[in-house]
Amino acid sequence: MLPTLVLVGRPNVGKSTLFNRLTRSRDALVADQPGLTRDRHYGRGRVGERPFLVVDTGGLEPVAKDGILYEMAKQTRQAVDEADLVLFLVDGRQGLTPQDRIIAEQLRKAGRPLLLLVNKAEGMQRAAVVNEFFELGIGEPLPISSAHGDNVSEMVELALEELPPQAENDENHSDQPKMAIVGRPNVGKSTLVNALLGEERVIAFDQPGTTRDSIYIDFERNGKQYTIIDTAGVRRRGKVDEAVEKFSVIKTLQAVEDANVVVIVVDAQQTITEQDAHIADFVLQAGRALVLAVNKWDGLDDYQRETTKRDLDRKLHFLSFAKLHYISALLGNGVAGILKSVDEAYAAAMAKLPTPQLTRVLIAAVEKQQPPRSQFRPKLRYAHQGGSNPPLIVIHGSALDKIPESYRRYLERTFCTAFNLQGTPLRIEFKAGKNPFANKTPKPLTESEERSAHRARIRGRRLYGR
Repeated sequence: MLPTLVLVGRPNVGKSTLFNRLTRSRDALVADQPGLTRDRHYGRGRVGERPFLVVDTGGLEPVAKDGILYEMAKQTRQAVDEADLVLFLVDGRQGLTPQDRIIAEQLRKAGRPLLLLVNKAEGMQRAAVVNEFFELGIGEPLPISSAHGDNVSEMVELALEELPPQAENDENHSDQPKMAIVGRPNVGKSTLVNALLGEERVIAFDQPGTTRDSIYIDFERNGKQYTIIDTAGVRRRGKVDEAVEKFSVIKTLQAVEDANVVVIVVDAQQTITEQDAHIADFVLQAGRALVLAVNKWDGLDDYQRETTKRDLDRKLHFLSFAKLHYISALLGNGVAGILKSVDEAYAAAMAKLPTPQLTRVLIAAVEKQQPPRSQFRPKLRYAHQGGSNPPLIVIHGSALDKIPESYRRYLERTFCTAFNLQGTPLRIEFKAGKNPFANKTPKPLTESEERSAHRARIRGRRLYGR
């Protein structure tokens, strides 16, 4: 296992900025606004040859007794319990605050190794910025600047020196499915994530917009490794007013691109909206394997269930290839089957399709239904696989630019049925062979060829009277 460094402190002291610098990424949202980070956010960093895990947390509000601030503090305390070393950040420009004293006392009681970091210390004298923080009694304060990188490398080296060397997990996770949980706000995405994990890993709160960032979580089921991505809810574009929420939508779309399988969650207790269809269409355009989860199914009577099923057939008919699950994430009903469908969709998205079998299926499809004829009838000769996630089938032949979209869909259905590709879209690419004589000017005739051609023309006139 890798050593785990956990970033803790008041809201807006620069924890997410430091997280991005340590992981050399832009995975954590950063804005000049307190309370932006709400869930634990894991990343991977490296100093020299030594890797480590770093955990970004929400601001620790010691006085919060309920509501979202209480849930954020609860997540932070869970992260501290997992830490090998806690990096306690304070703001060097604001100075020591009563909240800092309370947090320091709580961290001392937690009994985890601590390193005190005085952030935003760029351009300030060391003694002036750190002196008052000795009062916390948790060791020598270290001035850093997470925004500018001052002393950050030295800080990480000092932090890792305090920890014993630990072996890196060398297991190959190339076959580890990544599944993103997406949908509109407040449809139960975070509740579903917690139900799949079997613990309250992310904040699930009865308030739209609780999740703002995309949270990557590794877990294991039945000896198999998975990565689940909890994402922010995607609203209609006209309703996204807050700048932070716009970034959240971008992070959700990036998570879809990064995933192998996407679980779209819709709310059975609300009508299936145009926004649900837009989200599904984006996933489809990204070419991701897909599972559809209809949540809050337990709260409907028989008539409402039939109405919802008709709604799904009418508005999400283009997802007919995806497995459909009626669930209650809160009660755990129907959740177990989702992972099985994710496995099937992932296997289909990553399937290896042999060229001989693809070509035989293509020939059989053409014999059953030939492409429509325009000036020339297109000829489809052979097929091979051009990629995975989603599967791409490349078909070679001639006059393929004349094949209509309806025939392309017919071929997609034929290949999906033949290879049992359940849960993933399929893409077909046509490649027409080049005419070797196209754009070539004829060579000039030699003198003897000119004489022979002249004699042939004369014979032709005599024979046909021209």
